[in-house]
Amino acid sequence: MTTAPTDPTAALPGRPPVVDLAAWQAARDELLLREKAHTREGDALAAARRRLPMVEFDGTAEVVGPDGPVPFLDLFQGRDELVVYKHMWYDGAPHQGQCEGCTTTAWHLKDAVYLNARGVSFAVLTTGRWEEVASYVEFMGYAQPWYSVRDADAPVGGEMGHLTSFLRDGDRVFLTYSTTGRGNEPVNGSLALLDMTPYGRGEAWEDKPEGWPEGRSACWTWRSDADGNAAWGPTSRPVPQWTRPGATPVQTLGRQGHHH
Repeated sequence: MTTAPTDPTAALPGRPPVVDLAAWQAARDELLLREKAHTREGDALAAARRRLPMVEFDGTAEVVGPDGPVPFLDLFQGRDELVVYKHMWYDGAPHQGQCEGCTTTAWHLKDAVYLNARGVSFAVLTTGRWEEVASYVEFMGYAQPWYSVRDADAPVGGEMGHLTSFLRDGDRVFLTYSTTGRGNEPVNGSLALLDMTPYGRGEAWEDKPEGWPEGRSACWTWRSDADGNAAWGPTSRPVPQWTRPGATPVQTLGRQGHHH
């Protein structure tokens, strides 16, 4: 026997009302108007980004990669545009002690083939010593270019945890845009998909229906133990690291995990 949507017994405690498909479509169409307005505002913001003034800096500033010191200009790989992610770094920490937030961002952009097809290069910069960085990149299996900017001044070096865009005109190089915090979220497709699910990200700050499952701390799913349980302690590590060769739970962290 099929329960009728209008039957009060069909309602689930602490959940939205159960309706038929036509009623759902009407509510969905109403929300779509707001979503389209949000999309158009996003387009307007992107247009404003393209009109930001630029900052010129020395493109010969050296960064360190697998081939030793190279000029920042090399990161463009002959293209006119470059996007970098500035990955936070903890000197001397084991692989599982590196930033779970930065690991999440870098993991979601393992390669840049679609950016390259559009004429945009991509690289990851970090303040770690190259020897430590190279070991970490090998452990994680990253294919995108990584460089140490340990001794470089901003905007090549400087504060980490940012997505930053650059433009090249011949040998001239310009800073055009930078963002951090939740501004980094466009790289993380998992968060966008979670926002489409009934329970969302499962974080305490989210506005959710009364009776919905209790939210937890921000980014609580980003570290786990060997069994996949969310955990923030000496036997946990950023989630994707459990898929890496040699990822065992017996190592101890050089620091306690912290959300950034």
